[in-house]
Parts: sequence; structure tokens; C-alpha cells
Amino acid sequence: MEWIKIFGNKSEADHRIMNDKPQLIIIDGKRICLVRHKDEYAAVQDDCSHNGESLSKGIVNYLGEIICPWHNYCFELKGGKEIKGRSPDLKTFPVKADDTGFFIGI
Repeated sequence: MEWIKIFGNKSEADHRIMNDKPQLIIIDGKRICLVRHKDEYAAVQDDCSHNGESLSKGIVNYLGEIICPWHNYCFELKGGKEIKGRSPDLKTFPVKADDTGFFIGI
């Protein structure tokens, strides 16, 4: 796995990524949906495993699930599991922040 620096530090990430507002990040051609929910970060593949719509266009509910804007499929942010088991799980990417920056693992 390679850690890709996307922000200089966690404060910059907090400033740029609003709570419960999915953000599209493209790293090495990979579309990744980055979400901050209750001040914790999660990163999942951006395309819905059901029909391919961009999850960064979706919403995050109070349970910390990302909801696809096309057919309302719900996925856990932490593990990528589709809540009702109707679709394959999303690929997840680890996120970390330290003194050197804010990173997503690819």
C-alpha cells in the first residue's frame, strides 16, 4: 500500500471537507469518495457497486451511511457494506493524519 498525501495536515482537511458532505478525490486515476462524519474520516470507492453512480453526489445520513443518489442504496462508510445486502460491498481506503500530513492509502 502507498500512502498518498492529500492535505498538509488534519486542520486543512477539516477546513476543506465539511461534515456529512461527500467529496470526490481523484488519486492516480482512482475516483475516491472522502467523507467526514462526526469528525472521523472514511474513504470509499466513488462509484456505487449497484449501478455505478458517483457516491460523492450522494448524502450521508445520521448513522454514517452514504446513500447513492440514484437508487438510495446505503453503504456503511467504515466497511463499505451495503446495508440490505443487495449489492457488492464498496472498496474502502484507509485514512490517516499525522505531523507530516493527511493521507489516503492506495
